Amino acid sequence: MNFYETFWNHKYLSGETGWDVGYVSTPIKEYIDQLTDKNLKILIPGGGNSYEAEYLLNKGFSNVFVVDISSIALKNFAKRTPSFPKKNLLHSDFFELEDTFDLIFEQTFFCALEPSLREEYVNKMAQLLKSEGKLVGLLFNIPLNNDKPPFGGNREEYLTLFKEKFKIETLETAYNSIPQRAGNELFIKFFNL
Repeated sequence: MNFYETFWNHKYLSGETGWDVGYVSTPIKEYIDQLTDKNLKILIPGGGNSYEAEYLLNKGFSNVFVVDISSIALKNFAKRTPSFPKKNLLHSDFFELEDTFDLIFEQTFFCALEPSLREEYVNKMAQLLKSEGKLVGLLFNIPLNNDKPPFGGNREEYLTLFKEKFKIETLETAYNSIPQRAGNELFIKFFNL
């Protein structure tokens, strides 16, 4: 077990999960609701309790994968959602994944990573997405912590980070954020180049 796994396991065991709203956030739910291809291969990195994966499963998507460095998070999810395929729960470091996906959902994973890993995150996302694959989700548009997760950011920073590897289709303030995050989230839809 490495430092990061110990850190995140402790967060789940101690209930320090302020990022976890207990359900699928509205912008991601509404995006999922308009998807018609149930065969999409989907990844949720840093999935945690992964209400998104549960929602996708309940909507008929069967090719969904959750990766998390925390074994506790994955055990909690498996217990809550016993019909989810166990082989699709990946106890791994996101940066060590070797696969490709049609769609990757970003939901509080980016802000959990040390800012020094952001360029590596962008490169790994580009590697994991198939050609024309999509990175969709939410990024914070506010300054947060400097010394511990969550780390914030802003639109200009994200444009600089992603523009070399992705076609930026959408990067705008989410109009349908949950009330406690209203005005502080950017909805993103980026296409892999």
